[in-house]
Amino acid sequence: MITYYRARETAREDEIDGLPLATFSRRAAGFGIDFVLVALLRKLAELLWDTYVSHHWERHTLLNLPHVIDVIVLVIYFSLALYFGKGQTIGKRLVRIKVVSLTHQRISLWQALERSLGYGASFLEGGFGFAQFFTHRNRQCAHDRLAETVVIDAGKFVPRRVRSPEL
Repeated sequence: MITYYRARETAREDEIDGLPLATFSRRAAGFGIDFVLVALLRKLAELLWDTYVSHHWERHTLLNLPHVIDVIVLVIYFSLALYFGKGQTIGKRLVRIKVVSLTHQRISLWQALERSLGYGASFLEGGFGFAQFFTHRNRQCAHDRLAETVVIDAGKFVPRRVRSPEL
């Protein structure tokens, strides 16, 4: 009996085969909305930091803790919003896109954390991690591939193409 190569490795990938992928403009808009919300949360965290934390020790350290808090707020927002929003942050929900796991029925907390940390990797590559959207066949950026996710258009309900198993 001859065995043939299959591009998809899991039953989950077969389930999501044919879903419409989100466009770059909608992904950028959703990220922009989320980033504005994070900036507001960051300002709140900074206000609380300045109001309630003693600063006499700051002259003795090279660590700029407000910047560390900024990163923590970013990671917490993107991780928890994606996980509890079942694949949608507030920005993604507004532009009607959704992050879908390639390995699970629902995005896991670990995948949400990997994806939020992956944003940093996409930025650190000089933005090339985001530009990979245009070169990857499934429109995955670096953070999508890291977390094993794809971003779909949640507003479109088009008939999915169904492939018969090739033997």
